Amino acid sequence: MTQPTDVVAARVWAEPTTDIDTRVEALLAEMTDAEKLAQLGSFWADKRESTQIIAPMQDVLSKGRPPFDEASAEGIGHLTRVFGTTPVSARDGMAKVHESQQHLITSTRLGIPAIVHEECLTGFTTLGATVYPASMAWAATFDAPLVREMAHAIGSDMAAVGVHHGLSPVLDVVTDYRWGRVEETLGEDPYVVGTLATAYVEGLQGAGIIATLKHFAGHATSRGGRNHAPVSMGERELRDLVLPPFEMAVRMGGAKSVMNSYTELDRVPAAADRWLLTDLLRGEWGFDGTVVSDYWAVAFLKSKHGVAGTMADAGRLALHAGIDVELPDIAAYRLLAEADPDPARTRDDIDTAVRRVLRQKIEVGLLDDGWTPAEPADVDLDSARNRVIARRLAEESIVLLDNRRGILPLAEDTRRIAVIGPCADDPRAMMGAYSYPIHVMPRHPELGLGIDATTIPDALCAALPGAEVVVEQGCPLIEPAHERQIAVAVAAAASSDVVVAVVGDRAGMFGKGTSGEGSDAPTLDLPGDQRRLVDALLATGKPLVLLVLSGRPYALGAHTQRAAAIVQSFMPGVEGAAAIAGVLTGAVNPSGHLPVQIPRTNGALPHTYLAPPLGQDGDRISNLSIAPAFPFGHGLSYTTFELGDVRLDRDEIPNDGTVMASVTVTNTGDRAGATVVQLYSADPVAQVTRPVQQLVGYARVPLEPGDSASVSFELHADRFSFTGVARRRIVEPGVVQLTAGLSLTDVTASADLMILGPERAVQNPALATGVRIEREDAA
Repeated sequence: MTQPTDVVAARVWAEPTTDIDTRVEALLAEMTDAEKLAQLGSFWADKRESTQIIAPMQDVLSKGRPPFDEASAEGIGHLTRVFGTTPVSARDGMAKVHESQQHLITSTRLGIPAIVHEECLTGFTTLGATVYPASMAWAATFDAPLVREMAHAIGSDMAAVGVHHGLSPVLDVVTDYRWGRVEETLGEDPYVVGTLATAYVEGLQGAGIIATLKHFAGHATSRGGRNHAPVSMGERELRDLVLPPFEMAVRMGGAKSVMNSYTELDRVPAAADRWLLTDLLRGEWGFDGTVVSDYWAVAFLKSKHGVAGTMADAGRLALHAGIDVELPDIAAYRLLAEADPDPARTRDDIDTAVRRVLRQKIEVGLLDDGWTPAEPADVDLDSARNRVIARRLAEESIVLLDNRRGILPLAEDTRRIAVIGPCADDPRAMMGAYSYPIHVMPRHPELGLGIDATTIPDALCAALPGAEVVVEQGCPLIEPAHERQIAVAVAAAASSDVVVAVVGDRAGMFGKGTSGEGSDAPTLDLPGDQRRLVDALLATGKPLVLLVLSGRPYALGAHTQRAAAIVQSFMPGVEGAAAIAGVLTGAVNPSGHLPVQIPRTNGALPHTYLAPPLGQDGDRISNLSIAPAFPFGHGLSYTTFELGDVRLDRDEIPNDGTVMASVTVTNTGDRAGATVVQLYSADPVAQVTRPVQQLVGYARVPLEPGDSASVSFELHADRFSFTGVARRRIVEPGVVQLTAGLSLTDVTASADLMILGPERAVQNPALATGVRIEREDAA
């Protein structure tokens, strides 16, 4: 056992001018075994019943938690969600943090402050903070600079109140739309996920907040789209589909934290997988930050996975695998010495993890001599700056799927609009499950949403002051509809000039909504009787705008030939109603593009666009069609765009060379707008089956009427690499076909690129595609 020494007066570890390694080793040498273990856990001041949980099995696993003074007697690594657990103002939350930090500084032997962590996926998850659009909405913007700007704003708000560590972003690549947490993802393409998540990391960490990549790895690929279900995936698909976004955010974004997935991969739980958390993450990618457990994932090794007989065994498994910090409380890690079959290895694992935690505390300034927590103050967490960013994101994220009758934008002289649907006048339908109004406020109904939010009918009234807007629910969100409800809605529709049918989801945790963690979908039909409601409204013959306000894509094939227009909005946040009204009335020209497909039917799942030939529709191989209603990358505008053919600066490159692929895009309509130019590759002959098409670059391009731009994509040969038969990443010689498009299916003729030379193993790949946009003079 390590014996304590008197804390030396000089406290080398507290000197900011001393190099970090020296400071870490000096402090580690001062620490007792108990003090070391304390740094590997957290404390959550929270108690609740089974009907109130915001984390899986929270009511069970939090029982018996000691009070803070007892839990932190030897110090503590983290403080869990001081702002995000129960409603507190910024000032009151800061007071709680101040009290806890002062206790650690003055009442523990070494006086080491704690890292304060919070959720921040749709903004800082606390009372009164701006609710930004859900991640799926960011993805629909294809606007990495705007995502970076949003993350920096979130980070600056968190830093202002004394938070150090944010548990975002989510890098799970969608493979099954039924999964409840689809809304938290950035879609089904690993390159889109990687580039936007990396932008988020850069923004958050640029504001001084540690970003956490989650859920590592394979969380979204669980069987049947069921939360926490096992993952059936080989190493090749894992490396080519699931891991690339994480690798990009580590190598290019410099992410400082990673959180494990709850799931198991090939029967090995991620929390116990040393190959994943150490050999690959640190050995192959060079990650040097901390790995934190998802809440109670360490305990789950015993209680859910059955790979540990005791909590102590679970702790040793997780620690050796590479989990440095046990969240949200320290439970298993306190017991590491119990019946330990290999104390020497455990001591080494503890020291390794403690070094990482101490290094991170030094990097955020907590161990600098004289550090004190910020004094409580009034901090505006819903500033005008935040609202502007939230509005821009919401506006750019809305996808016009179909406008076949030209009913949009709505005419200024529209006299009567019926807004009908279970969430037609509910602002909660525009907020994700990890937003504070959804995540916490339902347990405090007396406080309402805790933030000012406009409804869609009110926003339409403001946008069209001469129109009468009537609102009917039509049917419940999930429960069966009463005939009278539908009849009243049909009457409202029949007496209106146009109908806006608002269908989709309301987020909620663990079955309290139709989208969100633990709220998985049994089918991809619209929930409850919403399809029946839409059919009844269409039967009136009145022009109907189908507005899908959801966290996942739903099967819309039954309505694509009948609705006058279809608009998709993925939980656009607190500014969502105004953004939607802007699109419907033409004040905003829609520019969002789909980061997922919109299914035509509910059959033949799961399916995403990245399937190899036999996973695609066609050739009459199956009686089940999986052709989408709207393809990946699709998005219309109130103007029109045309693409020229792809031009290559060379027809062949060596296996480590680069090529420039260029395409001209022109706004051929009569108003300004933006579109997303997409570059796809195909590998028609390879040693393993490959996706029929795969996105290798994209660019969001705003253009005035009649203007053109040349969009150039610089691609290293590594961008065509994949995991070969020998399970190593390779660039293979042969022909690669490149096409450009405004969606997966709206593409130009292909250009062939020959890759020369022998097969080349790729060690440190070029992960990103360079993009240059040059304006061209109008003809």
